[in-house]
Amino acid sequence: MDVLHVDCDSCVARGPTCDDCVISVLLGSPVHGVDLDGDEQAALTALADQGLVPPLRLVHGARPVRSVQSPLTWQDYA
Repeated sequence: MDVLHVDCDSCVARGPTCDDCVISVLLGSPVHGVDLDGDEQAALTALADQGLVPPLRLVHGARPVRSVQSPLTWQDYA
C-alpha cells in the first residue's frame, strides 16, 4: 500500500460524518492532515473490522484547479 494523505479540509464527507471517522475519533481534526503508511492503514482497517474504532470515512474531493495560462501583466504605453 502507498502512503495515504488524509486531509480533513478537502474531504467531501466533512460535517456530520466526521463524528464517525477514525481520524476524528483518534486525532481530532488534524490541522495539516495526517499521512498513513501501509502498516498504519492495515492496523486501522483491522480495528475497524472488529468494531473497535469507526472506519476511515475519507472521500477525496476534486483536485484544485490550476491555471494553464500565466498571469497577465499590463503596461501603460503613454
